[in-house]
Amino acid sequence: PDPRTKMPTLERLYDKNKPLFLFRDVPPNEREALFGKKLQLCSYCFDFSDPTVFTREKEIKRQTLLEIVDYVNQGQGKFTEALLDDINYMLSQNLFRTLPPTSSEQTGLCTAAMFDPEDEEPSLEDSWPHLQIVYEFLLRYVVANDIDIKSGKTYIDQSFVLRLLELFDSEDPRERDYLKTILHRIYGKFMVHRPFIRKAINNIFFRFIYETEKHNGIAELLEILGSIINGFALPLKDEHKTFLQRALLPLHKPKCVGMYHSQLLYCITQFVEKDPHMADVVIRGLLKYWPVTNSQKEVLILGELEEVLELTQSAQFAEVMVPLFKQISMCINSTHFQVAERALFLWNNDYIVNLVAQHRHVLLPVCFGALEKNAMNHWNPVVG
Repeated sequence: PDPRTKMPTLERLYDKNKPLFLFRDVPPNEREALFGKKLQLCSYCFDFSDPTVFTREKEIKRQTLLEIVDYVNQGQGKFTEALLDDINYMLSQNLFRTLPPTSSEQTGLCTAAMFDPEDEEPSLEDSWPHLQIVYEFLLRYVVANDIDIKSGKTYIDQSFVLRLLELFDSEDPRERDYLKTILHRIYGKFMVHRPFIRKAINNIFFRFIYETEKHNGIAELLEILGSIINGFALPLKDEHKTFLQRALLPLHKPKCVGMYHSQLLYCITQFVEKDPHMADVVIRGLLKYWPVTNSQKEVLILGELEEVLELTQSAQFAEVMVPLFKQISMCINSTHFQVAERALFLWNNDYIVNLVAQHRHVLLPVCFGALEKNAMNHWNPVVG
């Protein structure tokens, strides 16, 4: 039966005169039914914006959540098929909610040009005293071996995964951390969902890159992808190469790339480590999305370029070296001294200098003029 139709009223579930027994106080054969009642009790959600209302009921729910987490920790057999609907209903009621608007959206400063999560204090979730324990319960639910995965349609389906992914836009870093762990476990356990999860993450990236440029969970999603890419088999599938070109490389475009750049860099270098031929694709992608007016992004991408070049073999390097060193020459002559300094640092890398030396007849005419001009005329003596 649908849990919503058999749901007792709030007054009845939280009745002072009829509190639910503790698990340890009932015989083992009655514990499943008691678990169902406790799940019903935990399905009621309270407004945490006013700490003075329902204080007794909120504390009862918190203690009950702790108790059911403790109960499912005591060995297998707690997640039975008879209770799946009640479990999923409790999780949905607590987790799947409309996320509150950001403070910038509330003040009207919510255009992509003004979106800078680093400038804002994240608004923490008021209901975290309950929500954290619900996430602990979900984590145990996902990793439990009690239920046959083949009955996964009623267990963790695509709709459930999609709604979890929507929560990655939460401003609360504690919530995103739980979501990252849980989605990674779902990806590892439910092989049937893997293509769907990759596609859904892809779609979040597309919306972020080409529509909103606002999302709080890009770094966490990239962290999950770093582990996924690490496990890709060789030779790389066309689907994965397309993902690199259409989703990962364009992530250099948004203004707030600094918020997730280290995770993005890990994903990109994983591709080049697995298949050296990807170096050509990556370097051309970096050149395509090279920032024109954002010096901080230029410094980031020059650092990324150094890491990619260290993984690049001579044959791939030869294919991209001329446009690459034209761009590096422009950076050497940049009036922003940090950009010029970072470009010159490339010459401290023995591996890169060795690559250049192998192709010096082609590359010296490209970059010698920039090096000479920098030495003679740069306004900053540290760079010149």
